Amino acid sequence: MRIGELSRRTGVSTRLLRYYEEQGLIAPARSANTYREYDEAAVAQVERAVGLVRAGLPTRLAKVVLDLERTQDEDLAASCPRTVAQMLAEELAGLDARIACLTTSRTTIHDFLLRTEHAAQVLEAADRPA
Repeated sequence: MRIGELSRRTGVSTRLLRYYEEQGLIAPARSANTYREYDEAAVAQVERAVGLVRAGLPTRLAKVVLDLERTQDEDLAASCPRTVAQMLAEELAGLDARIACLTTSRTTIHDFLLRTEHAAQVLEAADRPA
């Protein structure tokens, strides 16, 4: 598929898809006429990249995470440079802090809504998968 269709299927603008390509988050093939060509797996790759960026990871770290997810190389962890390990450890600590903050905020909002006349709606929404 071409970039326009990938954009329609993922809801991500073509401009952002090109940026993700520049950052190494996605890697389309090129046709003979130099058009970007994406396979079916690109939809999931874009959705994963968007999720990581929306979760607060800078694109440079999102690329590292995506690369780690794509590889099954057992030697990768053993050859991880100290700077990359440090960067990932700092991001992990930041993620844990954001998760804790979000959990506290979610609990506060949930508990407040339960005290309103709309409690049944809150419980119903909580039971639906995200």
